[in-house]
Amino acid sequence: MTDKDIYQRALSDPASIFDTPEEVVEDSRLSSRQKVEILSRWAYDCAELSVAEEEGMAAAAETDMGWREGTDMGAVIRALDQLASPDLQSSAPTKHAGFRPRRRAAPPGG
Repeated sequence: MTDKDIYQRALSDPASIFDTPEEVVEDSRLSSRQKVEILSRWAYDCAELSVAEEEGMAAAAETDMGWREGTDMGAVIRALDQLASPDLQSSAPTKHAGFRPRRRAAPPGG
């Protein structure tokens, strides 16, 4: 599988490529921008699963999303925070927890 294939597949189903959000952060094949996009989509999947659980559809959602035990929104947000702090203050106030990543400033001289 090429790097482009890995990226495209991870965009549609991050858990099919990575066991944990931290693996996305550590993957040297991906740019920072690609990692942020993958983790943002993974966070959205976590929110969708949470909504499905709330509405009594957890089993179907877990199967559809290729959910992995132990992956929660907190793990995804912590991984995303290593690359770009989520702008939680400007986030949409919905059950689906949409948010915008806030880019970290480049270090001095970097």
